[in-house]
Amino acid sequence: MNILVYLIPISLFLGAVGLVAFIYTVRSNQYDDPEGDSRRILSDEWDDRPKP
Repeated sequence: MNILVYLIPISLFLGAVGLVAFIYTVRSNQYDDPEGDSRRILSDEWDDRPKP
């Protein structure tokens, strides 16, 4: 039973770290266009060299 004194705060801390990471990814717009990059790479219109 004494181990719960350590495990509960550790689990709450890890949950908070995961929540903060999720909020950071949502605010940095990483989920706005998940399929766009994969389609742009396969498209013939996409060119990786800059135009002169």
